[in-house]
Amino acid sequence: MSSDLLAGVSVLDFGTVGPAARASAILADYGATITKVGAVPRSGAVTITPPAFAYSGGRGTRRVQLDLKADKGRAAAQALAAASDVVIESFRPGVADRLGIGWNELSTQNPRLVYCSTSGYGQNGPASQRAGHDLNYLAVGGFLDCSGRRDDGGPALPGATVADIAAGGMQAAMAIMAALIGRGNTGEGRYLDVSIVDGVVAMMSLYVDEYLVTGTEPGPGHNVLTGRYAWYGIYRCADDGWISVGAIEPRFYANLLRELDLDSERFGSAQYEDEAQDDLRAAMTKVFATRSRGDWAGQLGDADCCVAPVMTIPEMTIDPHVEARGLVGRAVHPTDGDLAQLDRIWAGTVRRDAPESLPDTSSTDTAELLADAGWTGTEITAAIAEGAAA
Repeated sequence: MSSDLLAGVSVLDFGTVGPAARASAILADYGATITKVGAVPRSGAVTITPPAFAYSGGRGTRRVQLDLKADKGRAAAQALAAASDVVIESFRPGVADRLGIGWNELSTQNPRLVYCSTSGYGQNGPASQRAGHDLNYLAVGGFLDCSGRRDDGGPALPGATVADIAAGGMQAAMAIMAALIGRGNTGEGRYLDVSIVDGVVAMMSLYVDEYLVTGTEPGPGHNVLTGRYAWYGIYRCADDGWISVGAIEPRFYANLLRELDLDSERFGSAQYEDEAQDDLRAAMTKVFATRSRGDWAGQLGDADCCVAPVMTIPEMTIDPHVEARGLVGRAVHPTDGDLAQLDRIWAGTVRRDAPESLPDTSSTDTAELLADAGWTGTEITAAIAEGAAA
């Protein structure tokens, strides 16, 4: 078996959900050892505990609970950070500094530390202190305005947490890995300000740059990828299933007309003619409505038309191509037993021959982790007895 690309890299993660959790899950799949820092249990306090299946089930993760407002809890966090390669946090800007676990404090103790702050709007700017979630970041970043429309004309809800996953979590993981490479060259750590909104804007760069250069305002139906043309869209089939069509290149478009038995003399030279799109869309709608999604997918899938069925999640997980790629694997959870989950999917990750072993989120590894960080048994016992650790 090949070795993990991030074997030996230790990550201290103060986040619980969102981009920080997604970033650490990605790093874990590449072989990094993740230590998740949670709050000590308190009567009446609300603690966010993701379900066992979330964030890859926490594979490759150990857990510690600390009271970061207590002296011993803060000292424990600082000791863990001193022994870590990477720290990830998702507090509101300024909170980590007030708790004594900010970049300035921890990098003084560990100059090689890569410190990643994840937040919705970044560490500075007039919106930096605002609360938000995935939908809000997609809204202000221009994503929703360029998306498809509901019947009332409003932007449709996305089908996935695109901002958290790509603009936040993947951006953070990419930046952390780049910083680790840079540290290998310079010996110095790096502070990373990961703003989810910044990531959304970067994702929209094709449209943003178009507007900045040409003055053309993007939106639904303004170009190829937002529904301007009939041959880039989604169509209902006879069984109420849906089929996606993306025949951008002329040869794929020609193949599509042939397979749908549409008039090539009428539509063949009209691929990019705006005046022809309503008629072409109506013709395609009528043809696709004559047969089931499965029939069309079977005919068009290998006909070089850039056509694919719109699958449900259950359908996707048992699709022959997904099975051939080995995207779904097995895992064992201490209380939930044997379960299926997405395997290590990212390119360059190393899949295990045996089922993944998932941690029990009802217990912690606090004593072992603090001992590894240099704390004595007496110090650990005292911190736990005082409620600064659990």
